[in-house]
Amino acid sequence: MQYNWHWKVLLETEPGGTGTYLQYLIVGLGWTLATALVAWVLALAIGAVVGTLRTTSLKWAVRAGNLYVEIFRNVPLIVQMFLWFFVVPELLPQAIGDWIKQMPPPWGSYVPAVMCLAIFTSVRVAEQLRAGINSLPRGQRLAGIATGLTEAQAYRHVILPQAFRIVLPPLTSEFMNIIKNSSVALTIGLLELTGRARAMQEFSFRVFEAFATATVIYLLTNLIVVLAMRALEKKVRVPGLIAAQAGH
Repeated sequence: MQYNWHWKVLLETEPGGTGTYLQYLIVGLGWTLATALVAWVLALAIGAVVGTLRTTSLKWAVRAGNLYVEIFRNVPLIVQMFLWFFVVPELLPQAIGDWIKQMPPPWGSYVPAVMCLAIFTSVRVAEQLRAGINSLPRGQRLAGIATGLTEAQAYRHVILPQAFRIVLPPLTSEFMNIIKNSSVALTIGLLELTGRARAMQEFSFRVFEAFATATVIYLLTNLIVVLAMRALEKKVRVPGLIAAQAGH
């Protein structure tokens, strides 16, 4: 009974006076989702371009794409986070670097976190899309070109629509990963969900309650993502296409 009383800490007012600890964590979830969603849109756009270029007949594009992938997938996420926060502003022209360093919180941490997560995840998206494109019969591309389409048009109208349907399940996993990976942003001062759980623990000395609540919030959020993506998969699925590829 004494232990159950400890959960009332979630209804206590946090030191900043903005609301209860539970509201404090939910605001942190908002920053987690804002970071993950923007980073995901950028990662999907960059990864789609890089992954597609790596399957073209342009040797320079293939080499550039391979170099991009090898660089960013072999550096740990936390190291990249520190590079974006501490190093990149120093490499930019002084006026731009100073502007970035002088951004008020939380934007000074939010922008580097978004860029880091976007680049880190785009590499994985590029790999998955490349695999999806290569899993399609080569004859489809040749048939598209034979009908008068340019190579770019064949990709746009024939190859990519099928490839994205094939890789949608692993892309779901990547979206879940980017939500979880956003917790690394606490190392550069972004008070997303994990950062706020840590702050709650420091303020209230309730370690278990703080991180148990954050865990439940993460689980529920990712469950919603899984259900939404499964519904999307069913909606866009081409009968026989995914099943046929799964057998390879």
